[in-house]
Amino acid sequence: MRVSTADFIKHYGALADRALAEPITITKNGRDRLVVMSADEYSRLKRRERKALLAEELSDEELKLIAESEPPAGLEHLDSELEGWKR
Repeated sequence: MRVSTADFIKHYGALADRALAEPITITKNGRDRLVVMSADEYSRLKRRERKALLAEELSDEELKLIAESEPPAGLEHLDSELEGWKR
């Protein structure tokens, strides 16, 4: 759901309650500015936060574990993403 800043302020109580079930995008001058969501949803998204590292920053043990890893069953359809890829 998208609402203007003015509408969000005017209907704060109802929209804050609705944000518990779905994110509310608040716009200013027709452009997306903020998103209000439940604390539970925010926590869930934060848990998924990942840190990117360069291969050079990984230990030999971490590189070994990656090389030995296998994808979970049921993801075979993703193999087509690697077609034509060269090392």
